[in-house]
Amino acid sequence: MTGVRPLLIVNPSSGKMAGGRSLARFAAAVEHVLGDVDFEVTERRGHAIDLARRGAGEGRATIVAVGGDGTLNEVVNGVMQARRPAAAGPPAAFGAAASAAAAAGPRVGLIGLGTGGDFGRSLGIGRGLDDYLSTLAGGHTRTIDLLRIGFADHAGQACERYVVNVLSAGPGGLVDGYVERMPRLAGGRLSYGLASVWALAQCPRARLRLRLYGFVGRDSDEVVEREVSTYLLGLCNGAVFGGGMRLAPAAVPDDGLLDVVSIGPDSKWTVARHLLKVYRGRHVSVPGVELLRCRGLEVELLDASAGARFALDVDGEPLGRLPLRAELLPAVLEVLAPAPAPSPEA
Repeated sequence: MTGVRPLLIVNPSSGKMAGGRSLARFAAAVEHVLGDVDFEVTERRGHAIDLARRGAGEGRATIVAVGGDGTLNEVVNGVMQARRPAAAGPPAAFGAAASAAAAAGPRVGLIGLGTGGDFGRSLGIGRGLDDYLSTLAGGHTRTIDLLRIGFADHAGQACERYVVNVLSAGPGGLVDGYVERMPRLAGGRLSYGLASVWALAQCPRARLRLRLYGFVGRDSDEVVEREVSTYLLGLCNGAVFGGGMRLAPAAVPDDGLLDVVSIGPDSKWTVARHLLKVYRGRHVSVPGVELLRCRGLEVELLDASAGARFALDVDGEPLGRLPLRAELLPAVLEVLAPAPAPSPEA
């Protein structure tokens, strides 16, 4: 029965696939390790959502995203849509949807063939195909949190989406477009680094109003309101984005908390001068960089003139714009991940 086989959803335009690995060779390597699996190949943006939703409806125990972080995001959204209708509650209902969404449906795996592969890094998976396959074959799972967001797409229509790794408001949408146009030989880190510098030059510093719910360090029912002036606001479930940048170095995808990072030094020159520090998480000590932890928030753009260029990047895809509503859903998705190292006492 095909319904019990793992389903691999393949984005054929992902970096390493497009760079010369044929689907037939890739399939042979996968089946050598995993045995019989079924493959579906995406044909357009958003197609992996439909394929994953259908696979979940067929009773698949495992669905694997083969591609970049955007492909993983689509697969997770398809799995979550199959589980429950997408309907974000208002801020007063934060937390109410978590139990309804929890611990059901397929587990999700990853074979990272995209330019970034950042969520794989957050899970501790190595960068090679063998690393991903051994993780899948090992069968160890982690139950991770997801971020559920409500926002406006580029046409102004209200949308909802689940975020697996990182959402950023600022130059991220520009970065994605620049990276897509760079030659594959540049590699993920170089492509994202160069694209980040160029996007920063185009993107304004913007004033944002934040309303934070479940703010760490305050009463859980208290709403904390802040204004920030920033070049980039990151909402981080995982620690790594942008081809290896450790934007939120303390973020853990299964701790029940959302790490919020504001990059707001006094000038673009200061941001550019300290850019390399982000790859090791050392930017957090730069004046103007602020880290907050909470369980949900609303983000409002106060500079209307910045709206077109201060866009949303959702797991590596430019999907929309502010305002934004976000809620962390704790422990809602099983993902295949490396087994933890044994403790010294074991």
